[in-house]
Amino acid sequence: MDKHLSRVVLRAAGVATANWLMAPSDGSALDPDEVGRHLDWPVVVKPSKQGSTVGLSIVREPGELAAAVAEAFRFDDEVMIERFVPGQELTVGILGDAVLPTIEIQPVKELYDYECKYTPGMAREFVAELSADVQSKLADQARRAFAALKLRGYARIDFRLDPTGQPWCLEANTLPGMTPTSLIPQAAAAAGVLFPDLCERIVQLALASSHHTRPS
Repeated sequence: MDKHLSRVVLRAAGVATANWLMAPSDGSALDPDEVGRHLDWPVVVKPSKQGSTVGLSIVREPGELAAAVAEAFRFDDEVMIERFVPGQELTVGILGDAVLPTIEIQPVKELYDYECKYTPGMAREFVAELSADVQSKLADQARRAFAALKLRGYARIDFRLDPTGQPWCLEANTLPGMTPTSLIPQAAAAAGVLFPDLCERIVQLALASSHHTRPS
């Protein structure tokens, strides 16, 4: 859940992530000129330890930065400012040692925010049509992220794919949604794994993991 620490770990493991800064936590003002020099505009401002895009906003010019940071601080004691990556919104599910088909998300708004995630009809979700090279990059990056963060069982790794075909990891979802229409079940279905079988597989992975970690 700590996006800042996760980014440090991901980068050390060779996972591409957009550059970022942390807002001062002592209440001192953040210099917009410094943000512009390091990240350029626009930037994404978000709480470092929140999910579902709560408190997140896109900032397009220096004058909007302070209000966005203040809004994010309403939800967390740490706030991240990162370079905005244009392109496709993609998510890669991992189930055990298998990489599931990539799902593309097309929100009706520019940002896949809380409203788009939880309001029916606010986003289209479908199996992404990608080149073999891009698909291979995504699978490699997702596996690296899964291993680097010491995840087990199943997880969902979110990416933005920029216009050059470079995937940028946004974050890892360690407990992704599991309704029949959620993203992991959609990806599993595309791989021929029906929802009851997916649930069974997750339980079996958890049981196997508990046997490995149980003290002797």
